Amino acid sequence: MIPEEILKQIKPGAKIRVFDKFGRFEGMVLARKHGNETGATFTVRAVVADVPMEKVFPINSPAIKKIEIISSPRKVSRSKIYFVRGLSKKKTRQKIGASVK
Repeated sequence: MIPEEILKQIKPGAKIRVFDKFGRFEGMVLARKHGNETGATFTVRAVVADVPMEKVFPINSPAIKKIEIISSPRKVSRSKIYFVRGLSKKKTRQKIGASVK
């Protein structure tokens, strides 16, 4: 189970590192869906070897061992930031204000 203080920091635009039983995935949160319900999820996007990847993680999954919050955005005006899929890293930094790798 993920601690409550970590769950509050998982917001669109936040950069996080997710450790699960399959490995580590680091990227930016695009969306968080369904609040704290049983089926709640969050979507993380990363660019690995110039190939964009997105993973959807269930919040209540026993496979997630740990989540680290790397950075938080200064201000995001949308609850789902799918528009960053078409932007470059520089444009994403300008729009969101978070560091993007």
